[in-house]
Amino acid sequence: MSLLTWAARATRSPLCIKQGFPSWSAGSPGSHMRLSQWKTVRLPKQPGKVVARSVHVARTETTSHTEKFSLTVLLRLGLGGGTLIGIKGLLTPITADCKASRPTPAVVAEIHDRLHGAGLAEEDKDPPFDWLYFWRLLKPQLHYFLAAMGSALIVSLANIQIPLLLGEIVNVVARFTGEHTEEGNNYIKEITVPTVKIIKFYVAQAIFTFSYIAFLTRMGERMADDLRQQLFAALLKQDISFYDQHKTGELVNRLTADVQDFKSSFKMCISQGLRSVTQIIGCGVSLYSISPQMTGLTAVTVPVIIGIGTGLGSLLRALSREAQHQVARATGVADECLGNMRTVRAFAMEDSEETLYAREVDKSRQLNEDLGLGIGLFQAGSNLFLNGIVLGTLYIGGSLLATNQLKPGDLMSFLVAAQTIQRSLAQLSILFGTYVRGISAGARVFEYIKLEPSIPLKGGKIIPYHTLMGNIEFRNVSFAYPTRPDQEVLRNFSLRIPAGRVVALVGSSGGGKSTVAQLLERFYDVKEGIITIDGEDIRGLNPTWLRGRIIGFINQEPVLFATSIMENIRYGRPDATDEEVIEAAKTANAHAFIEAFPRGYKTRVGERGVTVSGGQKQRIAIARALLKNPTILVLDEATSALDAESEAVVQEALETCIQGRTVLIIAHRLSTIQNADVIAVMSHGKLAEIGTHEGLKKLGGIYADLIRQQQKEEETPQKSWGFA
Repeated sequence: MSLLTWAARATRSPLCIKQGFPSWSAGSPGSHMRLSQWKTVRLPKQPGKVVARSVHVARTETTSHTEKFSLTVLLRLGLGGGTLIGIKGLLTPITADCKASRPTPAVVAEIHDRLHGAGLAEEDKDPPFDWLYFWRLLKPQLHYFLAAMGSALIVSLANIQIPLLLGEIVNVVARFTGEHTEEGNNYIKEITVPTVKIIKFYVAQAIFTFSYIAFLTRMGERMADDLRQQLFAALLKQDISFYDQHKTGELVNRLTADVQDFKSSFKMCISQGLRSVTQIIGCGVSLYSISPQMTGLTAVTVPVIIGIGTGLGSLLRALSREAQHQVARATGVADECLGNMRTVRAFAMEDSEETLYAREVDKSRQLNEDLGLGIGLFQAGSNLFLNGIVLGTLYIGGSLLATNQLKPGDLMSFLVAAQTIQRSLAQLSILFGTYVRGISAGARVFEYIKLEPSIPLKGGKIIPYHTLMGNIEFRNVSFAYPTRPDQEVLRNFSLRIPAGRVVALVGSSGGGKSTVAQLLERFYDVKEGIITIDGEDIRGLNPTWLRGRIIGFINQEPVLFATSIMENIRYGRPDATDEEVIEAAKTANAHAFIEAFPRGYKTRVGERGVTVSGGQKQRIAIARALLKNPTILVLDEATSALDAESEAVVQEALETCIQGRTVLIIAHRLSTIQNADVIAVMSHGKLAEIGTHEGLKKLGGIYADLIRQQQKEEETPQKSWGFA
């Protein structure tokens, strides 16, 4: 077994080695021809650069035509407890005949093991909570907020008065149980007044408790509804590069768990927090009016306990934030697995996925257990302190009672008020963790809502339909994906596609063909250069109009929604009638198989279209694109994932669809683009050859090599290669 094979098996992940491609001498400089000249030309091949992946490459730059590489492979073995052992194997230097146009930096990569690396990414710290945005969110529901606060305040005032009234009742009872008791009629008269008062407060307490809960519920649910809608709208507006950098599970977690945490925390902090603070202040005043001596002794130790609680609370806040991040990571792992269940099943990776998810969940459990222990310690200390206050109150109050400095009812009122303060302080200690969780969740939600995309969805020029021709031109375009800014995919790429013509882009994988299609759709903006439609820079055009009306995009793996075939096709133009949908399906050669289903166009296709075949899914996607009658049609390897029979049917549908349109075809199977008006061959992000099928074959360049390679693959029986 080779060293590299052993490394790949040890890490249980594919081992991809970056490869160096020889570049060619530029020769005499030349300019490329415009397509309108319809001549078969061979463009000078541009100096290439070494492209590498998944292996650490230590590169020595030289000024000669030979560059030497020393290849260092970092092998990682996962042991118990996550220990990693690094083993370096120095392989024989590899030489490649190259001439670099400019020095390229050393490329660093590593063997990626998903099972070990899923949790290694560092989460950014939570952004600060935006109180101004919170105010804008609260303002439409301010009347409910004020009504809830008023109701909670009344409940708190009632809770303050109830201990005092209980004290009055106890004083009456104590006075009539003494040695010099008066007649029973006087007892009824004196006990009635405080009893009626306390009943009134009990009723008011019940009514306004219901009131503030009802107002808070309505306010909280409406705020959560607004927040979810605003967050979803903000996510829809984000650039495609945003989705390249964030997992779907993370975004769904923001829409669900974070919004729910924020809503629940806000409601609880308002209701319980306002009531607790009011009761603490009011009952504190009552305590002082009953007995300044006992109140003073009670208040001495409070600042010390508050200081200790504040320090412990800061630790709990950090732990809570990390626990929330870990929950999001575990959700992302599960979402990725469940969203690619067929791949998991095809590779029998159920056990590995279960292990990975269990590992992430275990980390989440451990963090939440630590958080629970911290909160438990905080509450236990608070309760111990508060119970100590009660015991001290009984001791001191008994002494004052023995010396007639305090009445029995006053001691009863003091104890009840102290208990009310105790409960309120305990509630605040619980609310602190709730507040921390809610603030963290809200800050993350607000962060995404306020995030502005670099490519707006709307705004810009619209070319009048009667003047729209569909001429496309790429002029000196350079581009690198935002997630890989140092790796240029296109470099000084130029191509002109006249209106009504069919132009095919071919080349080896990784040459930038699909990138050209994505730039035309303006999924990304170019780094340098310009892309125009009828002479207008697409950066100045309305993106919604461009994608929704002008360009029809069909890729290799079209996605259908979990609804009926009718609605999937209508997605291309929501205002289309049923007749227009059926006509588009007929044009796409899809009507016959749709009608063969028991429910016809009402047939539900399942999530991502799993209940229909690849060829059927592709034809539905073609019908969806044709429904909006696009001027420009982009076919990104639309038949490469299909079998020969399905490909023939889809190809027939495409030949009908391209009539009268400007068409850009990106193809891997060269047999599908032989009839294109022009074939452009890409290599290393540049245009290498351009011409017709026959002309390029005679030229004997890259295109001819690709044809010979595919013919050889078709003639040679497929072999299954293994590693010894």
